[in-house]
Amino acid sequence: MRRYGKHTDEDDIRQRPNRKGNRPRSNIRPKHEDAAEGMVLTVDRGRLTVLVDDRIVMAMKARELGRKAAIVGDRVALVGDLSGAKDTLARIVRIEERTSVLRRTADDDDPYERVVVANADQLAVVTALADPEPRPRLIDRCLVAAYDGGLEPVLVLTKSDLAPPDKLLELYGDLDIPYVVTSREELENGDAADRVRAVLNGKITAFVGHSGVGKTTLVNALVPEERRRLTGHVNAVTGRGRHTTTSALALPLDDSDGWVIDTPGVRSFGLAHIDPSRVIHAFPDLEPGTEGCPRACSHDEPDCALDQWVADGHADPARLYSLRRLLATRERKEGD
Repeated sequence: MRRYGKHTDEDDIRQRPNRKGNRPRSNIRPKHEDAAEGMVLTVDRGRLTVLVDDRIVMAMKARELGRKAAIVGDRVALVGDLSGAKDTLARIVRIEERTSVLRRTADDDDPYERVVVANADQLAVVTALADPEPRPRLIDRCLVAAYDGGLEPVLVLTKSDLAPPDKLLELYGDLDIPYVVTSREELENGDAADRVRAVLNGKITAFVGHSGVGKTTLVNALVPEERRRLTGHVNAVTGRGRHTTTSALALPLDDSDGWVIDTPGVRSFGLAHIDPSRVIHAFPDLEPGTEGCPRACSHDEPDCALDQWVADGHADPARLYSLRRLLATRERKEGD
């Protein structure tokens, strides 16, 4: 039964009284144009440590952001108490557009995507040359994730006093990836940190590597204790040990505007979220040759136009081999 006629007016509509006496709900959200800008340094159980100007501010995500989560490296807008005083809490009301994203899954069959770091310029893949032995498949997977997420990869090879780097470097030579080779002695006397710092200056670099390769030890050498005071609240809140990373943590480089983001050691690096068609963007010498490829080409099949592109002299055959090796890493286990 219709309660109103065809030509109803707003005055004809009955409004349910608001017994609480507050304003009715609205889908219109405040713009928070006066919100302060900050950078997320770490996340722990719903609490975010954010750098606002030169202050460390504890914050939580606003309800209006819904399921969208802020991660380490995110540029965010905050309102509320921004003093950074003890027992104060600000509110993150906006997450700015990301320039890059490092993502992974637990394995290649896991549909759940984990966003690790946002807005990093580089991904430093830390690998020991011995003890433990290098895992090229894991390196390949990190490179694919870097290319897909918009990060420039860097190889940092540790423990060169135990094994030479030549064989591993030859494997990645055709990718033109910057690299730094270090030894345990150089880490102790500071020479290694200086060489690595030269590659990181002025950039935000995420460090990734499996346990035992010396990743966190290197990060500690890059960021002296006095610089760690900037993020001193982090250890007080989480109680984490200095040499064990259980959550991503952004730290400022000494005498530089660069940042290091230390991430937890990984046992696997799943690529279930990766679209193989995006990896070709990291090979600008090969990408034009894909115009003649059949639809949904995997770039590793008989009709792939890249074979003719290379045969015509437009690119080095070693580059095509490197591309196909990286694309095939989704079908190979990391220990293969």
